[in-house]
Amino acid sequence: MLGNGEVVGKFETLLDELLDHGNEPFDISFPSVDGDHPSLTLKATVLRDCDNEDSALFDSIIECQIAQDTDAGHELFATYVTSETVSHLNDAVKHFQLVLDQCPVGHPHRAAAFTNLAWARLQGYIRNDLQDIDCITSLFREALALRPQGHPDHPLSIYHLLIALIWRFGKENFTTVYIQECAQLSCELLPLCPEGTYLRSIAAGENGVDYVIRACNNLPIDASDEGIHLRRVVFELCPPGNTYRPKALDKLAQAVQARFDQRGTIDDLAESIQHGREAVSLCPEGHSERDTYLNNLALSLKYRFDYQGNSDDLNEAISLYEETLCLRPVGHESRDSSLNNLGNALCTRFNQRGDVNDIIRSISLQREALTLHPPGNPYRDYTLNNLAAALKIRYQKLDASEDLDEAINLYRGSLQPTPHGHPRRHATLSNLSSALRSRFMQTRKNEDIEEAIQLCQESLEALPSLHPDRFYSYLWLQEAYLARFRVQRKSADLSLAVENFRLTSRHPTQGFPERIKEAINWTFAAESHSHASAMEAYKTFFELLDRHLSTRSSIVARREATSDFRHARTLPVDAASCAMRLDNLRDAVELVEQGRGQQWSLASRVRTPLEDLKLASPELAHRLSEINKRLSDAQGSAGSADRAAADRAAIHYRGLQEQWGAAVAEIRNLKGFSRFLLPPSCEDLQAAARHGPVIILVASQYSCSAIVIPTSGEPHHVQFPRVTLTHLEKLKNDFAREIRLASFMRPEETRKELQVLLRTVWDEIMLPIVIVLQRDLRVTSGSRIWLCPTATFTSIPLHAAHPFQTKADGRRELCLEDVYICSYTPTLSALIRSRQMMKKRATPSFVVIGQSSPGAGQGKALLTVDSELELVRKLIPTTANPTTLSGDDATRAGALDALQRNTWVHLACHGKQDREQPYYSCFAMRDKPLTLLDIMEKDIPNAEFAFLSACHTAVGDEETPDEVIHLAAGLQFSGFKSVIGTLWVVDDAVAKHVVEAFYKNMVKGLEDGDMMDCTKAAWALNRATNAVKTKVPLEQRMVFIHIGV
Repeated sequence: MLGNGEVVGKFETLLDELLDHGNEPFDISFPSVDGDHPSLTLKATVLRDCDNEDSALFDSIIECQIAQDTDAGHELFATYVTSETVSHLNDAVKHFQLVLDQCPVGHPHRAAAFTNLAWARLQGYIRNDLQDIDCITSLFREALALRPQGHPDHPLSIYHLLIALIWRFGKENFTTVYIQECAQLSCELLPLCPEGTYLRSIAAGENGVDYVIRACNNLPIDASDEGIHLRRVVFELCPPGNTYRPKALDKLAQAVQARFDQRGTIDDLAESIQHGREAVSLCPEGHSERDTYLNNLALSLKYRFDYQGNSDDLNEAISLYEETLCLRPVGHESRDSSLNNLGNALCTRFNQRGDVNDIIRSISLQREALTLHPPGNPYRDYTLNNLAAALKIRYQKLDASEDLDEAINLYRGSLQPTPHGHPRRHATLSNLSSALRSRFMQTRKNEDIEEAIQLCQESLEALPSLHPDRFYSYLWLQEAYLARFRVQRKSADLSLAVENFRLTSRHPTQGFPERIKEAINWTFAAESHSHASAMEAYKTFFELLDRHLSTRSSIVARREATSDFRHARTLPVDAASCAMRLDNLRDAVELVEQGRGQQWSLASRVRTPLEDLKLASPELAHRLSEINKRLSDAQGSAGSADRAAADRAAIHYRGLQEQWGAAVAEIRNLKGFSRFLLPPSCEDLQAAARHGPVIILVASQYSCSAIVIPTSGEPHHVQFPRVTLTHLEKLKNDFAREIRLASFMRPEETRKELQVLLRTVWDEIMLPIVIVLQRDLRVTSGSRIWLCPTATFTSIPLHAAHPFQTKADGRRELCLEDVYICSYTPTLSALIRSRQMMKKRATPSFVVIGQSSPGAGQGKALLTVDSELELVRKLIPTTANPTTLSGDDATRAGALDALQRNTWVHLACHGKQDREQPYYSCFAMRDKPLTLLDIMEKDIPNAEFAFLSACHTAVGDEETPDEVIHLAAGLQFSGFKSVIGTLWVVDDAVAKHVVEAFYKNMVKGLEDGDMMDCTKAAWALNRATNAVKTKVPLEQRMVFIHIGV
């Protein structure tokens, strides 16, 4: 690029040759200069006195004068550049000013006049010979305004203004506003400068855009929207391969993380981690900045763990901190921060896992960091605070009182160098408050608790209303009030504690895990002290957990997130118990349904039937259907091993969730759709009892009882006065023991101990229910009833309750299955959904799937499977179009395909319930297992019935018993309306008798052309278990249960 006073060549010609061109312009070329090829366009005009064109004559004279003044200005400016004589610069400026004065608004050369004058003045400013930089930038802006996008000199005018602002930034104390505009101009300029051009080389060089990038990267982190916009602009200036890209990524990551600190928006943190990962990937081992980028990425991951509770984030953060510390040996200027960061992360992991080695090392690292921060060091307060926090946590876990005293002293020491207004003071105030509260509980000294409360109040005053750290001030204030109440028993303190429970659990900029923990603690405190807020606490917990789980993009991740809150396992039944104690049975029904079916309800949201919505708003129905499909595709069954890919998937999933939420909000504004996809009301749930009463059995630490939901009318409360949770736990364990022992007995031996247990179930649990059904609800014998057990009740064979007694006249006392046809349902919503799907009937097709020789590691050979398959085939009518899948064809893929293509399924194979991770419960196939996850990921709306002749197909898991996550429930979720499952190990040698009797009853009464009816399955199973009493021992008859319609 030329035009800054350079001499490009000399031109001589004869006048006649010049006039030969007439009035036509012509070009003159010069040799290449600095990579550019300069040229000149001339036009010669002959002026004659006789033309009488005064105006044209005057214009031509002006043009000649402009040309002369411009040439003179350039000549003087060129002399100034080489001689550095200021008088030459001043004379050049005068000539350029004269030119500008002769170029009024609208003149074609006005932009060039602005540029020449501004450029000359800029060079004087650069050499400190002129000072009026405001005038200079204004002139360049005027020139740029006259050369808009599309003008051939538009890039050049951007470049001139960019250079002026760069110099102004450097000379005026690095004022941020100038470099911010430089970054924006650079983004506009570079796309207009093709690679290989001279303008590109100087614009992108170290004195142009590269300088802008370096300067911006050195600016302090600004978490404002404007500050983050600048970081995005700078990042845009650093395409892949650019030297400055890692630092631009790191600075952008820090900026969005800082905004997360202020606002608590998880997408900011996700973006920070994404950029941090790329920055680290661009800095291999040996790179001078690798330790910085590792440290910053680890910090973001630790923050995300604090916000979301995913232990993978914490473990990765610790691993990165370890690597960072190795890169910062003794003597490294940043070793102190690495010691602090790793120590904090290890302390957090100790709090989570309880490994004492973590807290010991954490304290050791913090003590080393403190030696690097002697009194007067600006970060000493930070290290004192961290060491105190580690000691306090060790005190809480290991009850070492000396740790608590040292922690309090350290917190006080941390306060000294942090006066009012210091950005870290609020954290130390709330932490000291917590430590004093702990000591109060130990010593009962009033001055400790009074100071604790005052410190929390002071910390709150220092923070804006939405600051994430207000959560901790509310938390410690709540604990302080609650501690004082427990000692002094003043009801006002309990009320203040509850108010702070509300504030913590509802603080919008804190992550869900911490808020959920506070809601859990709120329920415990309210129950313990009989406070009226207990129901509010339970409802808050369910709402927060639902919102937390909905952010997890996989079924497994949602289950793991639930199991993180171990103390919350009992909350669904405890909430129902609370409502029943308040005589609010409707709330009890709603809460137990909401609390124990969250995994299924979240998974089923994307499979909600939309027929009614299509009639009300076809457009919204279509939009929600499309979002549901994308959400279903995004619901990976397991997290990716590639952490960066998993992060991207999570961001994508959250975006879809936001779209889903917006669509649902619109739908709820439609008339008649105000409760669309909200937790069902008791009135909605009563639809489950349309064909017979549903009995919810609630096993809570506070009470054990049942709710009977009739076909119409109000729910009924059935109390079990002699049954406690302890009794139920013993009963469950006794059943497990006796069933195991019965497997070693001969078939003809009487199972006396098992009978005693079933008699207890009858007398204490099922008989009171039967009395209500018969006396109050007039439910006739032979009617169907549905059992919906919770918690410990799920492990007790309620359907097999039996008095095992005879009447005075010698007749046998009737048992439960003599009186009613029993079915189970995982939740009321599951039963309602199955009934709704019954409206769609497909052409019947029956597949018999069997695997007698499962693949390696899946179990021993099953000798009777093939004969069972043959038996079922013979019993099934031809109208069901029966087929068989067995042997080498019964693979995971083959079985999954058969489940999708057929309406009826009989499955005979090994079944395994994974109690640690129930979604990995499986059926053993020829190659590899067919898991519950595999089944759940398929939507099979035309499926009707499945008989699972395998072990453990209707048993839940240990971690979340109330979620009833088992194979039978998974089949029901995927579309099977009626399922026969098993509660424990099936003896395949005798199970065939139950199978045969069952199918004989299923086809009983069918005439040619009739179809089997899956709603008869419960009755058929009832008849079958009665029919085989002499052939099949007790424990193998009661192993089979019916689930669904």
